[in-house]
Amino acid sequence: MKKEFEFINLKYKPKNDLVCLFRISPAKGLSMKKAANTVALESSIGTWTEVPGKDYVKKLGARVFSIKGNNIKVAYPQELFESDNVPNILSSIAGNIFGMKAVKAIRLEDVSFPKSILKNFSGPRYGIEGIRKMMGIKNRPLVGTIIKPKLGLVTKDHAKSAYEAWMGGCDIVKDDENLASQKFNVFEKRLAKTLEMADKAEAETGEKKAYLVNVTAETKEMMKRAQLAEKQGSKYVMIDILTAGWAALQTLREGNFKLALHAHRAMHAAFDRNPKHGISMMVIADFARLIGVDQIHIGTGIGKLEGKIQDIEEISEEIESKSVKATKERLAQKWGKIKSTFSVSSGGLHPGHVPFLIKHLGKDLVLQAGGGIHGHPSGTRAGAAAMRQAVDAVMKNKTLEEYAKTHIELREALKKWKVK
Repeated sequence: MKKEFEFINLKYKPKNDLVCLFRISPAKGLSMKKAANTVALESSIGTWTEVPGKDYVKKLGARVFSIKGNNIKVAYPQELFESDNVPNILSSIAGNIFGMKAVKAIRLEDVSFPKSILKNFSGPRYGIEGIRKMMGIKNRPLVGTIIKPKLGLVTKDHAKSAYEAWMGGCDIVKDDENLASQKFNVFEKRLAKTLEMADKAEAETGEKKAYLVNVTAETKEMMKRAQLAEKQGSKYVMIDILTAGWAALQTLREGNFKLALHAHRAMHAAFDRNPKHGISMMVIADFARLIGVDQIHIGTGIGKLEGKIQDIEEISEEIESKSVKATKERLAQKWGKIKSTFSVSSGGLHPGHVPFLIKHLGKDLVLQAGGGIHGHPSGTRAGAAAMRQAVDAVMKNKTLEEYAKTHIELREALKKWKVK
């Protein structure tokens, strides 16, 4: 006779399992135990009704080994997965469960990979240490910008804006998420002209400069664009990892380019904005690092974009900041041979935010300001200088107000954005 809760074993101790932490709101009239059992069966070997099967199949069933309040932990035997296939893994642990009647809401909060899966992925080519070596930046955060307006600029003006940002003090300049190869700014021309400006800025400043061109496209076209970027001497490429898809990201990483991969998280809020349903940014970041991105946007805790919303009606900035910090710490965690991933803070930032960000997230950080640089009263070059000056001030243990007394660009920025 079939056990009522055959996928629950609270005495089980995970060994070589993939472990997931879920937050569950059971459907009306359903117990937490019943909902947890249903999640485990649906995401492993079971289905909605009893189906005759072989005894050996039962050994592959997922096991709920912890139930605390609305949180459950589920252990999945490693044999359930094709261990080098991220789409396959996510189709199991984050597939049909989101649409089940047994749950009112369910959120995948965290994931832990067994060594049998970790060993099948290369992870980042460069990681934090490799990026620092490539860019010649030993101790401070990297300073970057996004070309604004994000769409509409013709190639000549796009490249000029990048040049001004580099000359002002930016280390990296990137395309925004929706700039691909539109008629007003064709990919091939933009790549060549902007890299030319990067070389010019390097020669004139004596600093390394990088252009993060967006290669997001249909997979074959994406690979062609990455090949062209490498051929023309680019240090990086950027990819919108969620809209391109996990398989496309794996394809790009396994192309073995000598390029750093910058991951934009466009569409992430469709997964992680609802605090009760979906997939956390932590999990998205984990899979991105596993595959091999060198940098990824994690949020800010301040600025125009939420890092995490705890209540749909009300944003808790304190908790939001903790979520961003936790993701940042996860990306730096030791994972055997897999290198760390640089965290990127971006979204509504200006120089006045720099002390908070470095205090809460540390120096191993990429600080990106778009409007907070290009919107400077004296233009892009001055905006980039102000952002770099803000970083320098913090690194020298000086307040922005003190540093601004002898740095006019920073002073103008603080006045513009009313920083006291």
